[in-house]
Amino acid sequence: MKTILRTAALAAAVLGSARLASADSIPGMRGHDHTGITVPDMKQAVDFFTEVVGCKKAMSFGPFADDKGTFMQDLLGVDPKAVIEQITMVRCGYGSNIELFKYTAPDQKDLTPKNSDIGGFHIAFYVDDVAAAKAYLDGKGVKTRMGPLPVKEGPAAGQTILYFQAPWGLQLEAISYPDGMAYEKGAETVLWSPKNPDK
Repeated sequence: MKTILRTAALAAAVLGSARLASADSIPGMRGHDHTGITVPDMKQAVDFFTEVVGCKKAMSFGPFADDKGTFMQDLLGVDPKAVIEQITMVRCGYGSNIELFKYTAPDQKDLTPKNSDIGGFHIAFYVDDVAAAKAYLDGKGVKTRMGPLPVKEGPAAGQTILYFQAPWGLQLEAISYPDGMAYEKGAETVLWSPKNPDK
C-alpha cells in the first residue's frame, strides 16, 4: 500500500515539475483532441464504451486501404496492405474523444500491454464517486483491480483511483479529486480537469 502511494506521489511530482521545463509549441496547438485505440472487435468496443462506460457514438466511417501502393504505410506507418475496416468516434462526457480502429494487416500482432510495458497506456475517466463507480462496474461484470485507493500523501493527495479493464484487456481508470489535489496550492500550471472543463 505504501509503495502504491509513493508511486502515485512520485508520478504527481514528475507531472508537477513539468511546469519548470520551457519548450516550444506546435503552432496553434490548443489541446488533446482524441486518443486512437485499435480494438479486436468493433461492436464489442462500441458496446463497452457506450453501454458500460457511458460514452456516446458520434460517427463511423471506413474502410480504408490501398491495394496497389504504399498510401497506408506513408500516411500511418503500417504495413502497405493494412486495411482499416472501420473507425468509430465516441465522446465521453467532458473531455477529449476516443477513436476506435478495427484494422486487419498481414503483420498484425495482438499486444495487450500491461501498464508497466513500454508503450503501455490507460484511459482515465473522472467520476464523482470512485466507490460508486466500482460498485457499478462490478455489477456489470467488469474486471476491477484493488481500490478505491485514496492518495493521502504527496502532490497527488486528494485523489482516489481505481483501475479496471475492458473485455479485450484495455486498461482504464476511474479517478476523482472533488476537493482538488495538494500540488494545486501555489502551482503555476494546474492540470485540466473535466470537473471544471472551462479552466
